[in-house]
Amino acid sequence: MVKKIQTAIQIILLVLFLFLLARGKVQAWMMVFLGSAILGLFLGRFYCGWICPMNTVMRFQTWLKKKLHIKSLAIPTWMTKPWVRIVILVAFLGLAALGIIGNKPLPVLPALFFLGIGLTLFFPELLWHRYLCPYGTILSLPGRLSKKKMTIEASACVNCGACAKVCPTATIHKPEGGKHQIEPAECLVCRKCVDACKFNAIHYR
Repeated sequence: MVKKIQTAIQIILLVLFLFLLARGKVQAWMMVFLGSAILGLFLGRFYCGWICPMNTVMRFQTWLKKKLHIKSLAIPTWMTKPWVRIVILVAFLGLAALGIIGNKPLPVLPALFFLGIGLTLFFPELLWHRYLCPYGTILSLPGRLSKKKMTIEASACVNCGACAKVCPTATIHKPEGGKHQIEPAECLVCRKCVDACKFNAIHYR
């Protein structure tokens, strides 16, 4: 039931984003993002897993590539370096500021949307979610501090690793001698891990 509600919300908001994009008013989407960033202090990175139009399209791309047996390219090592993420964030904020100062918004949001989708045609969505997306970088802070988050109940976890295999941000790890854990800063609250867990060990609380 939750999955159906999540899918419906994603489709509706993707249509809204595309409508704003077609009308040349996509900058209004920043209000949705800013509101989600504030709520992220309480709900985690739910924007990424439930609202983000890029993630919605990327999930479909990943599903389609799997159905067509299309393998993604390996992520270049240099793209995973922390400085790449910082450079993209600074460029994003800089261009957004220039648009505000010049009173002429630049097409930063559409560019990011198509860049993310384009990269996911060739690479796993992990590349965008964890290493490149400036929205994700911004939301990682409230995600880390969030009161609610995806957690793995140690007493119910059998360390099968099913959750880690489906996580789109590779944020689920198993410390030596311990049970699997979810890193809240990178968790998209997409609930893929919940669907994959056969032991009802993962909860959002």
